[in-house]
Amino acid sequence: MSQQQGHRASCGRDFHCAPDLNTTLNETVKSGYDFVCVPLVHPRFKREFISGPAKSRAGALTRSDLLLNSTDWGTLVVAKVSPWLQVDSTDDVIRKNSEMSFKQELMFASHLSCPAILVRLNGEACFNMARMITEHILQGHNHQFWIQVPLVAPQDISSAVLETDELTQAEFTKEEIPSPSTEHTDTWLWWNRLRTLCDSNKKIGAVLTLSADLPSTEVIDRWCGEPIKAIMLPTSLFLTNKKGFPVLSRAHQIVIKRFLKLNIQLVLTGRAVHGNIRLYLQYIDHLYQTQEPMDNIAKFAKGYEDFLQCPLQPLMDNLESQTYEVFERDPIKYSQYQQAIYQALVDRVPQEHSTSTVMIVMVLGAGRGPLVTASLKAAVQAERKIRVYAVEKNPNAVITLENLKQDEWGDSVSIVSCDMRFWNAPEKADIIVSELLGSFGDNELSPECLDGAQRFLKDDSISIPCAYTSYLCPLSSSKLWNEARVCKDPTKNTESCFETPYVVRVHNSLLIDTAQPLFSFTHPNKDYATGTIDNNRFGCLKFDINIDTVLHGFGGYFYCVLYGDVTLSIVPDIHTPGMFSWFPMYFPIKEPLFLHRGDKLVVHFWRLNNGKNVWYEWCVSEPTVRPIHNPKGRSYTIGL
Repeated sequence: MSQQQGHRASCGRDFHCAPDLNTTLNETVKSGYDFVCVPLVHPRFKREFISGPAKSRAGALTRSDLLLNSTDWGTLVVAKVSPWLQVDSTDDVIRKNSEMSFKQELMFASHLSCPAILVRLNGEACFNMARMITEHILQGHNHQFWIQVPLVAPQDISSAVLETDELTQAEFTKEEIPSPSTEHTDTWLWWNRLRTLCDSNKKIGAVLTLSADLPSTEVIDRWCGEPIKAIMLPTSLFLTNKKGFPVLSRAHQIVIKRFLKLNIQLVLTGRAVHGNIRLYLQYIDHLYQTQEPMDNIAKFAKGYEDFLQCPLQPLMDNLESQTYEVFERDPIKYSQYQQAIYQALVDRVPQEHSTSTVMIVMVLGAGRGPLVTASLKAAVQAERKIRVYAVEKNPNAVITLENLKQDEWGDSVSIVSCDMRFWNAPEKADIIVSELLGSFGDNELSPECLDGAQRFLKDDSISIPCAYTSYLCPLSSSKLWNEARVCKDPTKNTESCFETPYVVRVHNSLLIDTAQPLFSFTHPNKDYATGTIDNNRFGCLKFDINIDTVLHGFGGYFYCVLYGDVTLSIVPDIHTPGMFSWFPMYFPIKEPLFLHRGDKLVVHFWRLNNGKNVWYEWCVSEPTVRPIHNPKGRSYTIGL
């Protein structure tokens, strides 16, 4: 059972019973499916360990492991536990029989090295099940637990059948997912209880079973923030088109395609009511192939989704060549910078003075030179004259700058190998240009760097960027939280992994509310002349909770004004189209916090420094008070 990449979705077949496992598996694979979900023990074989006629039944529990080789057991078979098990029954006899049977089946699945065990969740009563699953995981077994949850509770499913025909991708919209006429049982609460009892273990994932009825859009959105392993797709959901082939309703197509973005697997369950079982797979492949094509951001981030990275600290560390190369691939960022410099030159130099006035442009933190090139191009575009100082502290990048000066730029560019904060400029600048923005706007210490460089600015000089604001948004993502949990540093306190912000391409998550502005900075800094510059900040934000969910931390973003109406943004609702230079920040919290619909979430955020380092601290005060994260920068600081 391996997740296929690229040309098609991974798809399996679910069987209620498989009398001849070899035949079942061979026919399934021959039809193009990737794996099977089959019961380990015959569904009608109820064991009686305490009393009853089957207490002393002779014979094997189930079929022999010799039916398949170890590779097939370990890659092609998802083991289903018996459907009659009731490990949370209030009847002691039923519970004890179920417990012992459950253990039998789990151990045999481990013996076979099955990659996953499929367990059905039928309600909120799951305390004993959670205990037994946790116990099994703690014994060191490697397989995953697939918890099968109905997207809509069985008692809420109506007999209505949605009428539709196949539509093109352009006709699919988020709003077309129908809202329910009555409020459904929230099966997510079943899942969340089990997941919480199991300490959000990353070996536990959800398998959603679709039905004819679908829940509201916000419910689908919330599931998109969960560790979904597969979607169970009953053949009874398929309609018949004019050519006699199986198709899904418009609403179901939309839902399937949204989950496919999470790289989930599909499991077809039920008999082939349209004839050949291969027809369903062909249709699923069609849905996979007709997804919206990836944009530049998705292409750039492929393979890095939900992968936590430590934020760069270019002021303290010298970046490597490949790091520069990655960010230089972004054409949008540098075209925006060029446009901003162009507008600044046109505004500062009237057309009648264009041949007699030379503008002094200082690129602060020049790296390998893309902003220098953008400045020169902007001057040509504006028909204005400039003299450029390329200031860079990284001696390795300075080698690249010197070569570019010799081969391309010529005498219009002067290379300065120095930290901008300590450089004694030979003349004052009309325009300073920098790209010191981090994912949170100020986390690469742009405020401190540009304030330090302000001494060599003319009174009416222009800074590009001229203003930027950090944004914060609460998010739910057990994926990100679990990734943070394993990032423990033995040299720091035990909670350091939850007190460190990470740069991450957020993917398998739910943004609980709209991102809100937090900290703002402007350049040139008006407080420079009075000597009262203070880049410490405090903010308190309040968010509305519109659905039961779990808080796993906060997403950090920035919005930046380069000059005039030229902007850069990674804020979700106003993201600069096609720009991929920055992934968001993720600020974890130590313990996931359950949020009820109607709650107010209040978060406090600080930006602090001690003259040597800058750091963030954060905490939640409503709906419950939680400890302050990263006090005094004990786990994470940014070196000045």
